Parts: sequence; structure tokens; C-alpha cells
Amino acid sequence: MSAAKEIRNKIKSVQNTQKITKAMEMVAASKMRRAQERMRQARPYAEKIRDVCAHLARANSEVRHPFLVPREEAKTVGVIVVTTDKGLCGGLNAGIFRLVTARLKEWDDNGVPAKLTVFGNKGAAFLSRLKADMISRDVGYGDAPSAARLVGAVKVMLDAYRDGEVDEVYLAFSKFINTVKQEPQMERLLPIPPESVQESSPFSWDYLYEPEAPPIVDLLLTRYVEAVIYQSAVENIASEQAARMVAMKAASDNAGNLIDELQLAYNKSRQAAITQEIAEIVGGAAAV
Repeated sequence: MSAAKEIRNKIKSVQNTQKITKAMEMVAASKMRRAQERMRQARPYAEKIRDVCAHLARANSEVRHPFLVPREEAKTVGVIVVTTDKGLCGGLNAGIFRLVTARLKEWDDNGVPAKLTVFGNKGAAFLSRLKADMISRDVGYGDAPSAARLVGAVKVMLDAYRDGEVDEVYLAFSKFINTVKQEPQMERLLPIPPESVQESSPFSWDYLYEPEAPPIVDLLLTRYVEAVIYQSAVENIASEQAARMVAMKAASDNAGNLIDELQLAYNKSRQAAITQEIAEIVGGAAAV
């Protein structure tokens, strides 16, 4: 019966694990709904300001902001990497890491060094192991980050871009498609690509500024960077909760299958022990 006892202990252990994964699945589902709501609220503003700034990049204006002017050759690039603070979310972070490391290797082969700004404990730990050049980081930004919180780490990268230490800035994050699909993406943040505007007109045009163009454009482009960074953060959080919910559901299902297999093994072991006892009793009676 010792084997049956061991199997019974394993069943209890797996059942306790299943309770935890089911609880985490429900918590992730609740957080995912709130994260999706924040993501949907942020998308219209981010898309609109992205279009406005893309119009500025295409316009024939006398104002040439550093965020709009492409540089002849990218000698150094900057990458803003958005990851999660916690694990147990499937392969979400692994997809970002594969994308970032592939691009870092490509730039390194071409002799272009990279400076990184990292959001999230997982990304900071991974890039530290790679000995990447991290100029700023922000960890523990929570499930509902504010734009003001995120700007601090990004400002270091923007100052490096303004000072000419970085020639291009890229943004890597997980884009939320639906509950079961999240895509790692890397897009150029600075200088603003003019082709990112969504319109069919081939003509160039500009805005009218009042009172002066330089401070308005500078403020607008700063808001653009803040909006895009915040949008990427809430997209990544929604992706994290969705991935965690799916991962915990799969873990709960696997635990249920394992319990069924262990229960079957326990029943077989118990039946074997009962059969052996009956055989011993019959054998003893026959001997008498």
C-alpha cells in the first residue's frame, strides 16, 4: 500500500497546484478586462497624434525639429524595450527577447552599437545577463502605469537623441491582437517616419501655428513620444494579462489530466493490493 499512499499524496499536491492556477487564471481575467479598457481608451489619442506628427514630418515647414529630421547615417541606435515585471505569462517576454536580440546582433554585425532603455524586471534581468548597454530602466511600474511615471526613464533616451549620442530610437513591445494572440513588434520612434501617416493624398501640407511654431511643435512632439510610450505600456500590460490567463488555464487543464492519470494509477494499485490480499486469504484457507 506504500505505492498507493505515494500516489495519493501526489494527487493532493497536484490538486493544490490546480487550485492556485485556477485562482491566478481568474485574477488575470479580471485584470485583463481593466487593462483592455485602458488600452482602448488610449488608442484613439495615440493614433491621432501619430498621424499629426507624421504630417509634420512630411510637411515643407520652416520648423525642423530634431525629432523630425532624419540623420545621414545611424552610428548609434537606441532601443526602448517594454517587458513585464512578473513571469508566468507564457512566451510573451520570450518573443520580445528574440526580436530584440536579433536586431541587436544585426546592428552589432554592422558596427552600430545600441543603447537601451528597459521597462520591466524581466527585461532588465535578461539584458543584464547579455551585458547590454542600459542607460535607464524602470521596474515595478504596476498594472496601471501613469504617463508621468514612464516619462522619467524615457527622458534619458530622448536627451541622448537630442545630444547626438543616439541617431535613431526604436520601440519594442507586445501588441495586443486578441486574448490568444499577442505579437512582438519593433517600430522606429525617432526620427518620426513620415510614411506612418494613414492617408491616400500624395500632396504635402502643413499646419498654421499661433503664436509661434517652434514651442508648439516641440510640445506636440514631446506629447507624441509620451503618448506612444504609454500606449505601448498599456498594450503590453493587456498582452501580459491575456497571456497569463491562457497560460494558467492550460496549467489547470494539464493538472486535471495529471490528476486523472494519477487517480487511474491509484485505483490500479489499490485493486492490485486487494487482489493480493484475497489471494493470500484463499491460499491460507486452502492450506488449513
